[in-house]
Amino acid sequence: MQDVEKNKAVAKWLLTCCALVFAMVVLGGVTRLTGSGLSMVDWRPVTGVLPPLSAQEWQLTFEAYQQSPEFQKKNSHMGVDEFKSIFWLEYLHRLLGRTIGIVFLLPFAWFVWRGYIRGREWPKYALMFVLGGLQGLLGWYMVQSGLVDRPEVSQYRLTAHLFAAFLIYAYMLWVALTLLERDEKPRHAGYGRTVAVTALISVTIVSGGFVAGLKAGKMFNTFPMMGDYWLPPGMFALEPAWRNFFDNGATVQFDHRVLAITTFVVIVLYWWSMRKSTLSAGLRRGVNALLHTAVLQVALGISTLLLVVPIVLAAAHQAVAMLLFTVALYLCHRTRGNVRPLVPQQVDSNTSERSTATMA
Repeated sequence: MQDVEKNKAVAKWLLTCCALVFAMVVLGGVTRLTGSGLSMVDWRPVTGVLPPLSAQEWQLTFEAYQQSPEFQKKNSHMGVDEFKSIFWLEYLHRLLGRTIGIVFLLPFAWFVWRGYIRGREWPKYALMFVLGGLQGLLGWYMVQSGLVDRPEVSQYRLTAHLFAAFLIYAYMLWVALTLLERDEKPRHAGYGRTVAVTALISVTIVSGGFVAGLKAGKMFNTFPMMGDYWLPPGMFALEPAWRNFFDNGATVQFDHRVLAITTFVVIVLYWWSMRKSTLSAGLRRGVNALLHTAVLQVALGISTLLLVVPIVLAAAHQAVAMLLFTVALYLCHRTRGNVRPLVPQQVDSNTSERSTATMA
């Protein structure tokens, strides 16, 4: 019983970290949408904890920003007060990243000291911490791409940064769910379908990263057609052809539309097939939640497109994408099972061997 309570405590800590990463992704989306991501032109993991505290410090920070391509090509009209409005969002985004590191590291040390986390389990938690640190480096690597010539970050680096956040979140959530697991259960017949749905959701989210990186959501703000076309003109204008799937805004938006619609249809079919099988109460709620979240996500996606990417709707669209991913991951965990049922023939054979041994 004591081990169960210890596992619960560690799981609650990990779920708290997951909630913070969730908030980090949403805040990062808002930072991107408001054009705040390039307002801080240096990276000081330790000394950068404090913001400018005096008028002189604000002026020096603003002068550093004035040397950036974004100020020179887009925001040359800004004064210090306008600069503050974009600085604070990026500052809060970085501060939240540091906070996640502290919320992870200090309780981890305490859990190790109290024996809640045993020595053989240290590597997986150490990996979480290392991945978090690398995510910070990747974030700065992304920002650097917008401080050279173009006042835009690379869509490749932005998508990698987004994907890495989802990866860290998924790893922590999976470990937390495993710690909360009590009963042994065999693998559900729908496990393979659940993994396939989760993979499709993940690919669609990655494609959304490229949409955000290229600001492709502000093109062709009609639905279901893209302007007057089903296939937008200039889909394969770039050479070589593969570049269009990552560098061409029209193609990237078209791909995201197709992936989103396909994902929604697949989720509906998945829901229908799973409802016809034997489900526990938890699985049934999860399958229903997946469908409901998918409906909400499609509605938000279409609304965001038609209204030309308003910040509130676009941020909600990103948040619900993460929620959809969370539900899918939960279903993967619940259907995967933690014991392998014996094949009937093996049971019979083993039973026969035991009977023979008894008779002898």
